[in-house]
Amino acid sequence: MKRLVITLVLLLTAAMCSYAQTGTWSGKLDVQGTQLSLVFHLDGEKPTMDSPDQGAKGIPIQVTRTATGGITIRVPSIGATYEGLWMIKRIVGTFKQMSASFPLTLVPGEEKPHRPQTPEGPFPYTQEEVAFHNGDAVLKGTLVLPEGCSRKTPVLIMVTGSGLQNRDEEIFEHKPFAVIADALARAGIASLRYDDRGFGASTGNVARCTTEDFKDDALAGIGLLRERFDHVGVLGHSEGGTIALLLAAEKKVDFTVSLAGMAVSGKETLLWQNRLALAAAGIPSETVDVYCKALGDVFDAKIAGKPMPSATQYDLPAALTQNLAAVAIQLQTPYLSHFLTVDTRPLLGSITCPVLALNGALDRQVDPESNLGALRSGLPNHPKNRVEAIDGVNHLFQHCQTGLSNEYRTIEETIAPEVLEIIMQWLTALK
Repeated sequence: MKRLVITLVLLLTAAMCSYAQTGTWSGKLDVQGTQLSLVFHLDGEKPTMDSPDQGAKGIPIQVTRTATGGITIRVPSIGATYEGLWMIKRIVGTFKQMSASFPLTLVPGEEKPHRPQTPEGPFPYTQEEVAFHNGDAVLKGTLVLPEGCSRKTPVLIMVTGSGLQNRDEEIFEHKPFAVIADALARAGIASLRYDDRGFGASTGNVARCTTEDFKDDALAGIGLLRERFDHVGVLGHSEGGTIALLLAAEKKVDFTVSLAGMAVSGKETLLWQNRLALAAAGIPSETVDVYCKALGDVFDAKIAGKPMPSATQYDLPAALTQNLAAVAIQLQTPYLSHFLTVDTRPLLGSITCPVLALNGALDRQVDPESNLGALRSGLPNHPKNRVEAIDGVNHLFQHCQTGLSNEYRTIEETIAPEVLEIIMQWLTALK
């Protein structure tokens, strides 16, 4: 009988170990003083990993368990492995990637960031699911209609920034377009926001797409809105802000809101971003200068259709030489090749509709000084134009400390209230 009891206890322990290693577990890696959250979803036939601080979700993983509480998680796409041991309320182990090893303790569940501005129902407005087409692409989105909506109600199409994003322009659980759409509806303004082509509920090939294609997607949405509204505008963020300016220059909209939109060239923007990133990483200024000179040469060669300069001809550390060579390869993609040449400055003088252009003064992705300067000097002197830098906010228009992207997730605020107020007041004054 005693032997039987011991056997039953061992079987129950094995079952508990197996059960405990299911569900969601999360922990934080300490990488040279930087905390990096990892979340493992261990249920089902297709377990996944998230890296919330990097905005990565649904990374496929392979899970192996032992009867004694051991667990091995492999992440083939990044060459990483986690080996741990279940210890009742936690899994203690080591995360390895290439030659680096980091202790990692997992606990049940996931720490969800607080996003107090995300709208929650019931809502004092109507929402419709709509679809529109641009060639083979089917774009699906949400049309928000305020109370008393009619043809005379102003409406905005909302265009996301670079990279594939959903209709809320969701990043790190922030949903800025949902927040803006809610504020617009409460101010009596309709809006349409949609999933980018090839993402979410939308279809369409993005492999060979450029900013011009994404502009045409937005134009197709404008066509849908013209069927129901007399006054159609555009609100774009980041690359979407650039697209908003391009649509205004083509006389496709009646009013334009550009939030952190790029007005100078893609080449200038990428050089500025790289200079800031290298300086923030502690690279000596002399090395930063050499790298940016080399990067500019690579960009110029691509724009001119000439052979790329060799990365090895510059006096750079091995890591930056490899990086420069990788950039030259990436520039072969249609998107980046075209992005270098995007420049709204020659077109600004042809914009006749009212423009609201805002940048965060601490924006570290789109230079507020050069871009707002280009807009101030290039836009016609329209009495309703407003071009302004907002103190203390970043590229997402959050109040922040440094403006660097590693703050985005840790900030609870999705968009500064004063920015929302400026947008609403400006649009209301157009009615």
